[in-house]
Amino acid sequence: MRTLRIASDKDTGVAVVTLDRPERLNAIDLAMARELTEAWRAFRYDDGVRAVVLTGAGGRAFSTGLDRDAVVPQPSSPYMQDDPLLGVGPKANDLWKPVVAAVAGMACGGAFYLLGESDFVVADTTASFFDPHTTYGMVSAYESVLMGQRMPYGEVARMVLMGGAERIGARRAYDIGLVSELTEEGGAVEAAVRCAAVIARQPAAAVEGTVRALWAGREAARAHAYAQAPHLIALGNLPADRQAELFGGRDREAPRVR
Repeated sequence: MRTLRIASDKDTGVAVVTLDRPERLNAIDLAMARELTEAWRAFRYDDGVRAVVLTGAGGRAFSTGLDRDAVVPQPSSPYMQDDPLLGVGPKANDLWKPVVAAVAGMACGGAFYLLGESDFVVADTTASFFDPHTTYGMVSAYESVLMGQRMPYGEVARMVLMGGAERIGARRAYDIGLVSELTEEGGAVEAAVRCAAVIARQPAAAVEGTVRALWAGREAARAHAYAQAPHLIALGNLPADRQAELFGGRDREAPRVR
């Protein structure tokens, strides 16, 4: 069963990619990770697609990151990590066509691999952003790097250190620049498609060169930070059985939304 829905409009040049596992809050399993990689690579060769909108099905979540049921064996060396989410974004697959993320509901943890490689984010009033890694005894490494390039330092530090206890609401996300446009409930995809259609009307080579230039400004810092991530994860993560205990906890207070 496919985990993505892709709809392309050849008249506008816009493709809409929908993460389609609403029963799992669009968590990314290994099948979805493969399909995302395939989709970004296919768009490289499709001249009829000049801009992409990325969203999640169901309204409850854009994505809650890596599916906890995904089995990802890890090497014993702290110098190597097998992270299936490192390849799910458009930039990781050398796609320089612009990608606009449309967020409704929760976007957390591993969802930041996708938001971090989108060019800008549109959200509706139901959107919330958080990173629960520390709550579950895990290091927020790649997620922190990606969000650190999209948000003021103090905001991303507060988000990743507060873990599951606090969420950034849609209005706050807009005020700090994580979200570029805030819509009424249910309006994020329409607004994102409208932006993407405008971009798709510009000369493609100029648009793609501009996306590449924008990313180049962030690439060196990201690469240096990513180089530290495997060691920090290996050193700081609790053992898997202890993480599972924390995930199973049911006595936590409801998160604060700010």
